[in-house]
Amino acid sequence: MTIKLYTAATPNGWKISIALEEMGLPYEVRVIDFATQEQKADWYVRLNPNGRIPTLDDEGFILFESGAILIYLAEKTGKFLPQDVHGRSRVIQWLMFQMSGVGPMMGQANVFLRYFPRRSRGDRALPARGDAPVRVLDRSSRVTNTSRGVLDCGHGAVALGLGL
Repeated sequence: MTIKLYTAATPNGWKISIALEEMGLPYEVRVIDFATQEQKADWYVRLNPNGRIPTLDDEGFILFESGAILIYLAEKTGKFLPQDVHGRSRVIQWLMFQMSGVGPMMGQANVFLRYFPRRSRGDRALPARGDAPVRVLDRSSRVTNTSRGVLDCGHGAVALGLGL
């Protein structure tokens, strides 16, 4: 039986596809249709109670959350995750940095730049239902710039280049 990846064309979905390719694992893709909110369908929520992508089925063992899937695949293949406690901890800390900081902040910035483009660029001429999108975009920009600064130190770029 092959690994089955339930995913869509998003950064979280791409992370898993890239890892599977780099690890040389055979898999099949089941694209989840966001336009019909398929990720909220009963059959899918039974696999992933969070109702989000990606979800991975490895011979009946179901995983969700991209970080958890990446760790599982690294452990399964013995690739990209050192065995020694210090090396392993360094890789996991950079993974958590990406999962909790870089990913969500850049994702929020993308949403507001894409769906609120004029307000996001400071054009306040549009009728406002509050300045939430502008505040979120400002915060996302600050956190993203801080994250880039951390990665510029060099250590993060090396760790993130490992595929995790």
